[in-house]
Amino acid sequence: MRFRHLAGAALGAGALATGWAFGVEPRLYTLRRITLPLLPPGSWPIRILHLTDLHLLPRQQDKIDWVAAQAALQPDLVVLTGDTLSHRDSVAAAERALGGLLDRPGVFVRGNNDYVAPILKSPHHYWFGSSPRRARTPLPWRELSSMLTGHGWIDLDNATTELDVHGQRVQLAGVDDPYTRRDRYPLIAGQADPDAVLRVGVMHAPEPRVLDAFAADGYELLLAGHTHGGQGRLPFVGALTSNCGLDRSRARGVSRWGVGSTLHVSAGLGHSPYMPLRFCCFPEASLLTITAG
Repeated sequence: MRFRHLAGAALGAGALATGWAFGVEPRLYTLRRITLPLLPPGSWPIRILHLTDLHLLPRQQDKIDWVAAQAALQPDLVVLTGDTLSHRDSVAAAERALGGLLDRPGVFVRGNNDYVAPILKSPHHYWFGSSPRRARTPLPWRELSSMLTGHGWIDLDNATTELDVHGQRVQLAGVDDPYTRRDRYPLIAGQADPDAVLRVGVMHAPEPRVLDAFAADGYELLLAGHTHGGQGRLPFVGALTSNCGLDRSRARGVSRWGVGSTLHVSAGLGHSPYMPLRFCCFPEASLLTITAG
């Protein structure tokens, strides 16, 4: 009798956890506020809204509305680190979601799922880092890029730029998606501008080879997504996977990279439509306030 009660309780707890992970937590959108003291003394603070991995479907009105509401933050700069799309009709949804943020200064890079749509696959392919070899539906990444640049945002795919923020020079460099090896770091290689108050390296997947290159060139803030924070996390264990070459302990949040760089990996706001799961890993955007050290 006692065994049956324990088994029933275990099954009930499992059902509750499953319902939470698939039905509730994926829609608990969260804004993380993080302060990073990286600027020279006397500098004005710089507020960066880091968005990533929206994986938008046109029907996801709650996510569209939540992202659009972040325009009220009035960030100094928006950085979008890829995987905005999940459907061939998602560009209009992305424009609605970004809304008033498109009136702010912004930069972006593309992710692997901006190029091709996700496919149905066994969960073990995600957890263990493999991928089935099947044809995938191309996504309208050119239309996405045209929409963003049409609003004045800068395409940082294998490119660099400088922006004026509160009369201060900020240098940004980015690469196309490292997960699918579209990155071409030699095109942007070279020491970062020593006179800029902040030097930012931008990428979708935080592959160590790319992080090392940015750090060696003097970029002190590195921004990435792709990992979904592990998507499923366990207490005292953390992320079960980073879905790339990054160690699991860095799959979400702030960590040091090399001697002088700070890495921020956002868990992002979405998921594959075929794996609508979040567990102990709320979907998120991050408002980074960069201050004088």
